[in-house]
Amino acid sequence: MLGKAFFADLEGIETITAPTQVAKLSEDYFRFSPILEPLLTGKVGDIVARPTNEAEVIRVAQVCVNHRVPLTVRGSGTGNYGQAVPLQGGLILDMTRMQTIKWIKPGAACVEPGVKLAALDKQAQEIGWESRMIPSTFRSATVGGFIAGGSGGIGSILYGQLRDRGNLRAVRVVTLEDCPRVIELRGDDVKKVNHAYGVNGIITELELPLAPAYAWAEFVVNFSDFMTAAQFGQALGNCDGIIKKMICILADPIPSYFTALRNYIPDRVHSALVLVAETDIEPFRELVREFGGSIAYKKSAQEASKGISLVEFAWNHSTLHARTVDPTLTYLQSLFPADPNLQLVREMCDRFKDEVMMHLEFIRMNGVVIPAAIQIVRFTTAERIQEIIQYHESHGVLIANPHTYILEDGGMKAIDRNQLAFKQTVDPYGLMNVGKMRAWLGKS
Repeated sequence: MLGKAFFADLEGIETITAPTQVAKLSEDYFRFSPILEPLLTGKVGDIVARPTNEAEVIRVAQVCVNHRVPLTVRGSGTGNYGQAVPLQGGLILDMTRMQTIKWIKPGAACVEPGVKLAALDKQAQEIGWESRMIPSTFRSATVGGFIAGGSGGIGSILYGQLRDRGNLRAVRVVTLEDCPRVIELRGDDVKKVNHAYGVNGIITELELPLAPAYAWAEFVVNFSDFMTAAQFGQALGNCDGIIKKMICILADPIPSYFTALRNYIPDRVHSALVLVAETDIEPFRELVREFGGSIAYKKSAQEASKGISLVEFAWNHSTLHARTVDPTLTYLQSLFPADPNLQLVREMCDRFKDEVMMHLEFIRMNGVVIPAAIQIVRFTTAERIQEIIQYHESHGVLIANPHTYILEDGGMKAIDRNQLAFKQTVDPYGLMNVGKMRAWLGKS
């Protein structure tokens, strides 16, 4: 229980104590995982604080340190792994009111963490620029939450992943020391807090690179054979003369879960959802013809801006739509090695068939286009999920396990000594997002 002195010390900062609201702000989309659900259900904070500026964040940090109260940072809560769930109660620091876009110039922007990616892009596009990459939740996701909890997204086919050098220029973070400080990290030092779930710093400002804004046409291309669709995706990714932002390849029956697209995707077909620069539509159509695909849906950039975008059916939104139809479905996240013939993709499809439905997102990694995967899985038991993971990994497919809330046990697979050392310096009492960092727990 938090004492009266704790509440008194927060006076002047917006707080929420109503149990139903606190419970709602203690969750993210961890229910995508039937393994995480029983582990995280019922884990709630004691109070939510909603600062409006960095000075208020520093005050909250000081109060938590003085009273040794755990602090868990959250944005819009669009993560899937329990990144924003407080395992030991305490204070939830909701950053969504820090929404100032401090500056935008050609090639870069500086924003507070609560700025939504859609809002950033709307303003950046006025001068001909946009975010390099966005999640499928871009309408509601915050910039700070994306950096702290994400890894890539729409745009990764051009610019790689968030962790790649240059995709995050600088951050300001508040510490949880006896006298909280503000530290600016630039260049490679940003890796200390990038994709760290907020275990070692409260991000209060971010400087991001921007990309030239293209008019993105949207297409649904249908194929009668999945591997043909996959090879089309690889060929499009490899085609440097066609500018594209998203290549999403979906095996049947995944497209059948997309109610809003049912008029364009008949039964028993495999679909490619693609964003291509309008200037490159002609060579794109030629590639579609080469692979025997059928264009069933096309929207200009202007048309796509007014309604639902295909972005909201790709990446983990595919899982969201599938679970809306069948809540027993779950998912995996995989990285396949570079292979122009996609042999491992074929082997996994043949091995697991409809139990693990293939969903590929082509991305650029170390300059090479590879298929990442967000497969949709028919869940039976946790043991079976582990068998599927082990089979993939034994055949050279890296699994970024979405069924764990431990930072290192997801995609990293190893302790990041720089992140641990930074936490030891800035969070000496271990109050930040308690229980999420295996290195801090001493279970290496």
